Amino acid sequence: MSLLLHPSYFPNIANFAAIVQNDICWEVMDNFQKQTFRNRCYICTDLGIHMLTIPIKHLRNSKGKQKYSNVKIDNDYPWQRQHWRTLETAYRTSPFFEFYEDDIAPLYHNTFPSLMDFNLKTIETICECLQIKMPLDRTEVFEVGATDKIDGRALINSKTKLPFQQPPYVQVFGDRNDFIPNLSILDLLFNEGTNTLTYLKNLNLTLTHA
Repeated sequence: MSLLLHPSYFPNIANFAAIVQNDICWEVMDNFQKQTFRNRCYICTDLGIHMLTIPIKHLRNSKGKQKYSNVKIDNDYPWQRQHWRTLETAYRTSPFFEFYEDDIAPLYHNTFPSLMDFNLKTIETICECLQIKMPLDRTEVFEVGATDKIDGRALINSKTKLPFQQPPYVQVFGDRNDFIPNLSILDLLFNEGTNTLTYLKNLNLTLTHA
């Protein structure tokens, strides 16, 4: 049975562990919701946890509702340059930043109109770095309750706390901050590099309660 997930911006470690451990079907027929990982991710800087947010264009007269697949990125704001500079500052001294830099940088140097397309491209890029296949299945209709899939769509909510134990790994600013769990997959990738896939496979997730 496949797992139903929302595409998110460089998904957190729990989401990517779910991607690695399951057959995935992407939920692409839902409405966009604020304060979710659809347009944000969390990384670690010298000051601790830091949020990166992609600005989006809000449609007039939409009454707050629009399809996630129709959401456009507000590229009038130089968010890509800001995000990339922040990533460079945070991870330039990490063990594997330079190893993956050429894979990640193009996402911040090319323009993407669609938020969903950009998020799927960030996931595809990480899959290529991990040398695994990018999940391609997508929903064709929206269902409130998943009938033939494990429903992992709650993982998109930034306030959802998952009951899983994440083994600590060495983070760049570990000498200044306590270990910060479940950050963007970028944090794990830049710090653990070629060990990332093994780490994700060994995480114990309780997805029936996601």
